[in-house]
Amino acid sequence: MSPDPILLMGGYGAIGRLAARELRSRYPDLPLLIGGRDLAKAREAAAELGEAEGVVLDPGADDLGLGKRPARAVAVFYSDDRLAGLRFALSRGVPHLGISSGVYEIAPEIGSFMLKPTASPVVLGYEWLVGATTVATLQAARAYDRIDDIVIGALVDEEDGGGPAVAEDFERLHRMMPSALTRRDGAYLWRGEEDAVASFQAIDGTRMEASGFSSIDVVGLAAATGAPNVQFNIATGVSSSRRRGEPKSTEIIIELSGRDHLGQTLRTRHAVFHPRGAAPLTALGVSMLLERLTGLDGKPPTSPGLYFPFQVLDPAVYLSRLEAGGGGLLKLEAL
Repeated sequence: MSPDPILLMGGYGAIGRLAARELRSRYPDLPLLIGGRDLAKAREAAAELGEAEGVVLDPGADDLGLGKRPARAVAVFYSDDRLAGLRFALSRGVPHLGISSGVYEIAPEIGSFMLKPTASPVVLGYEWLVGATTVATLQAARAYDRIDDIVIGALVDEEDGGGPAVAEDFERLHRMMPSALTRRDGAYLWRGEEDAVASFQAIDGTRMEASGFSSIDVVGLAAATGAPNVQFNIATGVSSSRRRGEPKSTEIIIELSGRDHLGQTLRTRHAVFHPRGAAPLTALGVSMLLERLTGLDGKPPTSPGLYFPFQVLDPAVYLSRLEAGGGGLLKLEAL
């Protein structure tokens, strides 16, 4: 008997296609439903994949217009302002992964989950590049007994625009969140105007002018490490690889400070990079989360609950696959 398909809402977009290909490369026989408003685009993407079907979705219908058709899990690749995918997943008791919401948009999702807390595993997948930042940061944090400061710098190459849905997400998030959620001296606050101006060094040492960005990574890392100071900054420009004359890449600079396990002062810098840019790194996280949520990896499916991506992903497996894709977690010289 064929297993139930995974539903990819917006699966014909730039990141959706990459995530579908990532799943297909590991599970050739896994059935997929590529859904969205444009049936022609959905069918085209499904035909490229094989073992997939393109379907048109009705976000106003409780069943998304799918009737009694089953789904093994739901992943949403665009801003789902109706929470159609989440409602569908909770009603069917299947995992849900959304990657496009912002910090200010989580209340409706959490409210829906709280009314059905035992129905499904729900992943707040809008960490920067869906787990790439937090998994790597928590790996680097193992050298510390106490972390005082976490500073994340995300470098987006100016040639790494992604698809229309990505551009729409960025425009919406910048419009709705002009200030950056930050933890400072143990308190959460919003950095705005001059307080949001920042800079960081890219992998090759180039100083990048940046600004504060409201990422849920701040909340997850603060909760996981207890660090009283956590901030996230973002810069757009030329990536280190392109300055070397190579194609664009994506970089995440991780700066930590605190005390090691011997009580000595410690400062470290690491970088996550992917040689093909942000979208493939995002697709890696999406694929691995769906794999773990549904038990495709041969382990029991993830239990119902509300999760950050780093709570679901196996860091060793994640970093291994990142390296297999040409990326990695680099240790940089501390400043």
